[in-house]
Amino acid sequence: MRTRHPHRAPPDVRFSEPGSPLLAVENLEVRYGGIRALKGISLHVCRGEVVALIGSNGAGKTTTLRTLVRLVQPAAGTLRYAGEELTTIGTEQVIERGVSLVPEGRAIFPNLTVRENLELGAFLHRDKTTIAESLHDVEQLFPRLGERMAQEGGTLSGGEQQMLAIGRAMMGRPSLLLLDEPSLGIAPKLARQIFEAIRAIAAAGVTVLVVEQNTRLALEVASRGYVLRTGEIAREGSSKELLADPMVREAYLGA
Repeated sequence: MRTRHPHRAPPDVRFSEPGSPLLAVENLEVRYGGIRALKGISLHVCRGEVVALIGSNGAGKTTTLRTLVRLVQPAAGTLRYAGEELTTIGTEQVIERGVSLVPEGRAIFPNLTVRENLELGAFLHRDKTTIAESLHDVEQLFPRLGERMAQEGGTLSGGEQQMLAIGRAMMGRPSLLLLDEPSLGIAPKLARQIFEAIRAIAAAGVTVLVVEQNTRLALEVASRGYVLRTGEIAREGSSKELLADPMVREAYLGA
């Protein structure tokens, strides 16, 4: 997969130094009525990193991702992407700046073909050559999709639909890829293939924040991680540190 920089991304996204903060979340609070779903969490993702956000159901992981792309309004805190405050712009503007979200449940269009689903991911791009190159990159990343371009998305297996959802996000040439439970409901062999693809995406220069309940799989690919518990950051550290942490091992690794 060729390293590319997304069109319409701010110059500081494309040319900032490796290891510099691309995403910075400070004291983020989200409320659903009187319920505090996020209780002032802070995290950061540096350019070129894969960072895992792990935790049990209801911990606030999906809420965090939805807030980052402005589908949820924060009650307090700041969201900065490439130095720009995201709370002042809408979802479409966040996407235009190079952020792509692959939601939980995949949300593909079942009655459209694989090719049509992928082409929808390139809606920000009008150049046919750019779209063709992006399609080629997705086929290299997921050869199964290349074999099924004319097949309707709804006829794919769960793992193939997840590949399609990730491929569609990559058609937008993001700088930051947000993944919500990419292994959910997928056979272990295909789940591992998907995480190998995530590793390849990162190697091509895309920064990744992945929400995942399969803690071991996520931390095998990520360089760092955060443990979210009932809306608060309970642990953070390198993947090696988290894999060795007694609380993480007991709560999320069954050890």
